[in-house]
Amino acid sequence: MNDRAALDLLLEHGPLSRTRIGKLTGLSKPTASQLLARLEAAGLVVATGTTAGRPGPNAQLYAVNATAAYVAGLDVTPERIRAAVADVAGGVVGEFEVATPGRRADSVVRQVTDALDGAVKAAGLARADVHRVVIGTPGAFDPGTGRLRYASHLPGWHSPTLLDELAAALPMPVEYENDVNLAAIAEQRLGAARGHDDFVLLWNEGGLGAALVIGGRLHRGFTGGAGEVGFLPVPGAPLVRHVTKANSGGFQELAGGQALPRLARELGVDGIPAGTPNEVAAALITRGAAAGQGPEKELLNAFATGLATGLASLVAVLDPELVVLSGALIAAGGEPLRELVQTELGELAASRPRLVIGEVDRLPVLRGALEAALATTRDEVFDTTR
Repeated sequence: MNDRAALDLLLEHGPLSRTRIGKLTGLSKPTASQLLARLEAAGLVVATGTTAGRPGPNAQLYAVNATAAYVAGLDVTPERIRAAVADVAGGVVGEFEVATPGRRADSVVRQVTDALDGAVKAAGLARADVHRVVIGTPGAFDPGTGRLRYASHLPGWHSPTLLDELAAALPMPVEYENDVNLAAIAEQRLGAARGHDDFVLLWNEGGLGAALVIGGRLHRGFTGGAGEVGFLPVPGAPLVRHVTKANSGGFQELAGGQALPRLARELGVDGIPAGTPNEVAAALITRGAAAGQGPEKELLNAFATGLATGLASLVAVLDPELVVLSGALIAAGGEPLRELVQTELGELAASRPRLVIGEVDRLPVLRGALEAALATTRDEVFDTTR
């Protein structure tokens, strides 16, 4: 327990001296010295310089040996797979991206291994150096069948043998997690939800989704579908039947990116840009956030009302202490959008959780995959009792 406490302190604070570790852990200086000697012999800490600028002799500093283990994370979308490798201290040491056209299962295995190998090569490592991989996808793999659900738009990922094929191709343990859940892990460990045990993360980028954290733990649901709020029936949108075949629902039709161009035309917004649905929606929201009045401002108001309408249902059921707004379309609206959603939610919901914009603004799904892999790997590698 003392070994792990010291390692966690080194991860949190960076290099520390024996004396400082003793004070933070409550251990005597001789015990702290024995602990550091044991961890150094196990290859888990390294001497990394000395203190300077203080009275008396300089003290030796110790840090976690970042090379003690490596993990990888993958972020899968219909367009591409991003991969990254991190050392056990959390530093990203290699990244790679692979475009993902096609729908065949065998191409998925190749794309995953190509993305992983590219990140491993960029890190100057071999595939065997990676201790664990976490792969984030839209939807969730049903624990009963092993098949991907709630993500019919993801090419090639619905073969019933896919997980077995990936397990055969990759020599290390592989875990699979919903992409929005991973964004929530990133915010809980590194961003806006630090210190919060009950929060909702609402994601709006390509599709609407939510992650539910209750009592400090992700709530995934019986089939992994907790948080698939894009399928949620809401007032102000047509009732969608057979939602998994349509890959949409009321909330997605009301406040998803695909609704923005139609709404913009109805409100008389001029100069609707060209581009992918996400690019068009983000450009329209950015214009609305910058506008003081007129159709663009009305568009942002309508978008905020749509977001608050779906959030009101989540808040009524979960009563979270915090709601984190994340994804490219949220980022495009920034603080003006957050303020509007907060005001609307205050009128639509009985409880009034605080709304914040996610702080992990660079690849939060990929960062969450790395954090999830690191949590398990540290438990294994830092166990000096084995």
